[in-house]
Amino acid sequence: MRILVLGTHNQKKRRELESLLVEQSVELQTLADFPDPIDVVEDGESFAENAALKASQQATHLHHWVLGEDSGISVAALDNQPGIFSARFSGPDATDQKNNETLLSELADTPRLERTAFYTCHLALADPSGEIRLRCEARCHGLIRFQEAGSAGFGYDPLFEIYEYHRTFGELGDAVKAVISHRSRAIRKFLPQLAGLIRSGDWHLSRETETKT
Repeated sequence: MRILVLGTHNQKKRRELESLLVEQSVELQTLADFPDPIDVVEDGESFAENAALKASQQATHLHHWVLGEDSGISVAALDNQPGIFSARFSGPDATDQKNNETLLSELADTPRLERTAFYTCHLALADPSGEIRLRCEARCHGLIRFQEAGSAGFGYDPLFEIYEYHRTFGELGDAVKAVISHRSRAIRKFLPQLAGLIRSGDWHLSRETETKT
């Protein structure tokens, strides 16, 4: 079984991706499965840069293939903020609840039709030497509600309403989110590329790792 490390401790993200990777004979692990993952400083200026940093630095440290993922929400009325700062929008002690409250406060009484937003997910795959081998990105568009609805998902999901369903991700739950979310759309772009890389026989350990095993 090939091991692919998802460069996060977030088990909810793991569950979203795990079922999609089964057919590739890939075992998905997270940083929680390793005793000494490093803390990557996410000082990139885009989702793409941060995803690459997470993938490359963890890959060289862990000597495994690592999938770096960076995602967040962009709100038009806030000049596409919080964007790459989504996870820490409310400050250094940010939580999902605090972030949601901060977003609602920033939007205040902005009219419904001006509360448009989109989620972005960027994926970057690094081999054990740290080289980025695959990239892809996807978005999901909607708008920000005036108050939270639903308890499913995480992050801004209780506020993010999907146009087609007139429901938030928090209300729709995991089954629908697994089909239409930014992360599921990105992984569907990623899977054919991953399958091609595996078929090519290019899924290998770095020379440094091979000498240690």
